[in-house]
Amino acid sequence: MPLFDIQLPNSVAKALRLPTNDLRWQQLRVLKKLLRKARFTEFGQHFKFDEILMSKHPGKKFQDMVPIYNYNRIYTEWWHKTLEGKPDICWPGKIKYYALSSGTSESSSKYIPITSDLLKGNRYVMIKQLLSLRNYHDIPIRSIGKGWLMIGGSTALQKGAGYYSGDLSGITAKKAPFWFQPFYKPGKKIAKEKDWEKKLEEIVEHAPHWDIGFVVGVPAWIQMCMEKIIERYQLNTIHDIWPDLDFFVHGGVSFEPYKKGFEKLLGKPITYIETYLASEGFIAYQDRQHATGMRLVTNEHIFHEFVPFDYKNFDDNGDLVANPETLMIHEVEEGKDYALLISTSAGTWRYLIGDTIKFTDKERCEIVITGRTKHFLSLVGEHLSVDNMNKAIQIVSNEMNVCIPEYTVVGKPHGTFFAHHWYVASDDAINAETLRVKIDEKLKEINDDYAVERNSALQQVFLDVLPEERFMEFMRLKGKIGGQHKFPRVLKGRMLEDWNKFLKGELI
Repeated sequence: MPLFDIQLPNSVAKALRLPTNDLRWQQLRVLKKLLRKARFTEFGQHFKFDEILMSKHPGKKFQDMVPIYNYNRIYTEWWHKTLEGKPDICWPGKIKYYALSSGTSESSSKYIPITSDLLKGNRYVMIKQLLSLRNYHDIPIRSIGKGWLMIGGSTALQKGAGYYSGDLSGITAKKAPFWFQPFYKPGKKIAKEKDWEKKLEEIVEHAPHWDIGFVVGVPAWIQMCMEKIIERYQLNTIHDIWPDLDFFVHGGVSFEPYKKGFEKLLGKPITYIETYLASEGFIAYQDRQHATGMRLVTNEHIFHEFVPFDYKNFDDNGDLVANPETLMIHEVEEGKDYALLISTSAGTWRYLIGDTIKFTDKERCEIVITGRTKHFLSLVGEHLSVDNMNKAIQIVSNEMNVCIPEYTVVGKPHGTFFAHHWYVASDDAINAETLRVKIDEKLKEINDDYAVERNSALQQVFLDVLPEERFMEFMRLKGKIGGQHKFPRVLKGRMLEDWNKFLKGELI
């Protein structure tokens, strides 16, 4: 009998808390579990978690009594105390680990608390995702027992006053269970390396000695690694050295812009598995083959709320208005953009994570990431989302048969009106004017508001094509290489200032 046709015993299914169909019940159960665990913390006492638990409608009571937090607010009011070593602030005990997360637009690092309860919940979700491979057809089972190359942050964490901090990928690798160690590559020694270039060189050096079945990481950095291996050993494809490579587990950004360039490095088709693993928790994962979305984790360690991403709830800067509309899982609709609020087993309460999502299949609870609350363009009401941009790039690159792995867009004044300026990464021969016209036309088809404004206040669209290495060089200069770092699709604020300096040769 094939491995993935085996039915799980009830005891195993119960222990893994595999989901049932009642999403509202699942989420209320998770909320009550979180509230019970944290009711004696300072946060739980302040916001009367016991009273919420005794309510007939704990979900609604929770929303009424606990405010919405962004990072700055929750850090200023609560989390700063945990960094000072105080226990029982937002979650029982002392916080010993923090994931450093600067996102793609912030200049200073954010300290996101990581607890053993959160890591335990993340591990449960990882196991569920692995078990979900039984839903895939004709998968090469032999590859599952091969090496897993996970390219992330350094496991050599920074030591603070009673805590350690670093990339979540580094913390996760450092805390990986013993049974996973034989499969884990590049191994503990290389994983500790903080210098991304040195780490990459070590991986390339050891590549012939590994039999890799899975690669896991952000598409841009995995692609760079594979290109270096192919170049070093003068290979035709990565399968010349890793014939059993059959899976790529990716997340954090849309894979579509990278797919054409990525597949040039392959000798055979592989299975792509999308995940949504943020510093704050394991939020969703693809659990069936060829799915357009990822299954939202509803039955484990995260309570979700959803704020409609519109001008009733967000201002022009992407900041929440006072008293926004917030929905629970049973109240959402398919096809609408929502900003995600999460409460987790690390003392993250009603936290605006900054991502926007859309339900593609409410019954299956499947979502896609559509962008960031701060990463959209609406200078004059064009309401252009990252999802719109990704779709336009994907369609146009296919039409022109070119690879566009990176891009970013800037909104700026143009005379008395406004313009968008695209910067596109490609090493292919591209007519920039043709590309500009095609992207503009495609966005008019995708987004009605954009089409209207292109005939009004959005007077012009500019586009420059740059080598892919220029994008990577900028990320290196900003100290945002490897791990979970992604190039921002929309540039604003300090990142935009630095980008303009970089293009002039002034950023060193």
